[in-house]
Amino acid sequence: MHYPESMVLLIEALAKLPGVGARTAERFAFYILSSPREEVERLSALLTKVNTSIHACEQCFNFSESNVCHICSNPLRDHSVVCVVQEPKDIISIEKSGGFSGVYHVLMGALSPLEGIGPKDLKIKELMDSLKKGRVGEVILATSSDTEGDATALYLMKHIKPLKIKVSRIAHGVPVGSALEFVDKVTLSRALKHRQEF
Repeated sequence: MHYPESMVLLIEALAKLPGVGARTAERFAFYILSSPREEVERLSALLTKVNTSIHACEQCFNFSESNVCHICSNPLRDHSVVCVVQEPKDIISIEKSGGFSGVYHVLMGALSPLEGIGPKDLKIKELMDSLKKGRVGEVILATSSDTEGDATALYLMKHIKPLKIKVSRIAHGVPVGSALEFVDKVTLSRALKHRQEF
């Protein structure tokens, strides 16, 4: 059976989403095709809105609809403790754990020489500039416990230590080789609580 061209293009576009194969993309396409027009228009409008209105926070590089995200602008957060993560989605994982009340800094990736990702490709300079202002007493390195995450944490530790800032790394309970987004909230909360100084 041959699908109409627009259906083929939709299936191909949906199949590009992470974790979505050709069969799932086909199911999504049929769901969209059978949905009421208002629902499809609403989904289309939301996709466009998310793509155009969400950008990086000027301070921490988390996703935000305003210049400064809701965490950085919250006076009840402890701005003297900064948790460094690889991606904005890692913030969501940590926030769900309920075990952290400081602020964040998103690197937008991890060091990976094999993929040509070096310090200049990440938000490391911005982190160091922020730390040199002297308002931070502790940096928690919450990079993933894989090769790239460990290399990034080690690199940051070497550069932060001379600033006389306490540097700790999440440890207990986070399985080696796992990304933060897949760690359950209890385990992640425990990892933050029992972090170790480098």
